[in-house]
Amino acid sequence: MGEGAGKRRPPGKAAEAARINAIFERFEAAEPNPRGELVHTNVFTLLVAVVLSAQATDAGVNKATAALFRVADTPAKMAALGEERLRDYIKTIGLFRAKAKNVVALSKLLIERHGGEVPRDRAALMALPGVGRKTANVVLNIAFGEPTIAVDTHIFRVSNRLPLAAGKSVEAVEAGLEKIVPDRFKLHAHHWLILHGRYVCKARRPLCEACIVSDLCRYPGKTV
Repeated sequence: MGEGAGKRRPPGKAAEAARINAIFERFEAAEPNPRGELVHTNVFTLLVAVVLSAQATDAGVNKATAALFRVADTPAKMAALGEERLRDYIKTIGLFRAKAKNVVALSKLLIERHGGEVPRDRAALMALPGVGRKTANVVLNIAFGEPTIAVDTHIFRVSNRLPLAAGKSVEAVEAGLEKIVPDRFKLHAHHWLILHGRYVCKARRPLCEACIVSDLCRYPGKTV
């Protein structure tokens, strides 16, 4: 028996890194500059749209904010609008009462603490009412070009299915993705994964026949 027999290095680390790289290369080739689907006109309206999108569809939020952002596209205008009038604009969105309260409150805090500007800082963003880590990461990525990965239900599903970074919580998946996504893909990674989960790797029945990374996927429930 030769020297080193019985000692095995962790299997396939290089192969796994190559598989992950290939997945993101294909996403990039298919959509070099992916964009979020929430309609916004500035950093503030982006923040509001993301807050409103919790447990709601982007399409539903866009329908409500089309009229809202025409009258309130700054913290000062939103604070002046007030909760009651804001509720009328967003009543078609789930949890609209709590969201109206948070949006007016965060607008006031932006004026009081940040001179009416949306801060480029995760902790400062998360100190605002209704803003969690996912919302902060979306704003940092889209508005400020930070290579953050905002894990929503789509990314959580896709990351566990392929798998990329398996985890039982969004925090675990985010931490795992931060480690394994190559730096050159991090800026757009969460957009690619969200769009893939929304339109291809769907929850009930993934459209594996239309998937550009199907051959790189190890999900046992593949439909092809």
